[in-house]
Amino acid sequence: MTDTILLVDDEQHIIDLARMYIEQEGYHVESATDGGTALQKILTDSPALIVLDLMLPGIDGWEVCRRVRADSDVPIIMLTARDDDIDKIVGLELGADDYLTKPFNPRELVARIKAILRRSSRPAEPKEAGAQIAMRNLLIYPERRQVRVNGRAVSLRMKEFDLLLTLAENPGVVFSREKLLDIVWGYDFAGETRTVDVHIAHLRHKLGGMQPVIETVWGVGYKLDAESL
Repeated sequence: MTDTILLVDDEQHIIDLARMYIEQEGYHVESATDGGTALQKILTDSPALIVLDLMLPGIDGWEVCRRVRADSDVPIIMLTARDDDIDKIVGLELGADDYLTKPFNPRELVARIKAILRRSSRPAEPKEAGAQIAMRNLLIYPERRQVRVNGRAVSLRMKEFDLLLTLAENPGVVFSREKLLDIVWGYDFAGETRTVDVHIAHLRHKLGGMQPVIETVWGVGYKLDAESL
């Protein structure tokens, strides 16, 4: 079945240009020019990925993202007209998977769409039934994609879980932000690594009280503290 990409932007020429490039890659494209219509199409069309402009009439992109993330992990690429860190940070904190600043190269948009969908649909490596990773008060069930801290179930989004699993499978190993982007997102962010920092912050908040801890290695990246195992 062909994946559906939902383009949400109030500028029709941007939708038309992006549609042309995306459809050339074999995807089906739906579109919306305001937040309310976008939310309706998300329910009716079940898109595999959403390209979402922040500045929309009526319900803006931030609110659309917030509502989608209330009950869905569908990948979201946010578009911002300003090269402003606050837009990017807020978008990532709301759960966006990626962002592009306008004007953007439609080929880059397509490349990011393909990379995100490739990563999200990649089959899990075979594991023993019931296999788990146990570290002090942390339990990870890779096959079931479940996490427990002190016996408490913790709900993680797809990228948050993949980040934690990468670190937990390699305790003590320092991963650069670029390497984590490559492993978890499946592509290079062309120097923009803030998304890793935001997702790590989410993990630390959700996994409060977890041992071992996720340590920041200043100037490099992150590791799971092997000394406390």
